[in-house]
Amino acid sequence: MKNNPCARIERHRGPRGLELLSAIPAVEDPAKPPLLFVHGLGHGAWCWEHWLSEAATAGYAAHAVSLRGHGRSAGSLRTARLSHYVDDVVHTAASLPRRAVLVGHSMGGLVVQKALARYSAHAGVLVAPVPAHPAVGSLLAVARRHPTDALRMVLGGSLPLRPEYLVEELSPADAARHAGRCGPESPLAQYQLLFHRPAPPPRGNAPVLVLATPQDRLVPLRDVRATARRYGAVLEEFPGMGHDLMLDARRHEPLRTLLDWLPTARPAS
Repeated sequence: MKNNPCARIERHRGPRGLELLSAIPAVEDPAKPPLLFVHGLGHGAWCWEHWLSEAATAGYAAHAVSLRGHGRSAGSLRTARLSHYVDDVVHTAASLPRRAVLVGHSMGGLVVQKALARYSAHAGVLVAPVPAHPAVGSLLAVARRHPTDALRMVLGGSLPLRPEYLVEELSPADAARHAGRCGPESPLAQYQLLFHRPAPPPRGNAPVLVLATPQDRLVPLRDVRATARRYGAVLEEFPGMGHDLMLDARRHEPLRTLLDWLPTARPAS
């Protein structure tokens, strides 16, 4: 990656009182679209810190939003729904100076799928995403490992984000530290993951990239592959990594794949 001296992350308020973390290169290249990262269940903008810095070093203006009720964003988790999260992403993307690339992880991957139907993005990137179809496979995957976790989800409690769910290659101490930064999730939004309707096609036929790992303990790979087929997307798999591709030890590999793909991503309109 081309070295850029200005890759410092700054925190500020975005639309609707949402927390935004931004890393802006010293000199922005107008040929490189801004990136907007959307976290998954129980996470916040903090989970993208590594990718934000590296993307800015590569010359991209990179931003990560904490959805309402997460991180330091305003709003309540108690009443939040998936549609509210989609609103958060669409309004944040619309506030950026140019058409953005929407990058969503896990639940954020589903939020991005729905946002792409409303916002004419430069492109979309789905990272270990909740699938386009109802995520019953994820519930069954959790139930096989920890039946009480699955029961807790069904009864309206937050899924405990255990280190074993998130990463494969980090030390136990680092894995526990990352898991400890995770928080609760909206019971309504979490429940909707199991029964949602597939999103309409991306507005403007925005191209889509999907990043996944065969070792994902929360989203079965067959579901991710089905989502990639639905979007006619390029699918890249990273064996040996955990669900949190942006936090595991080899996190630079999927990001490099993303950055190498972006110059080839040409929206149809």
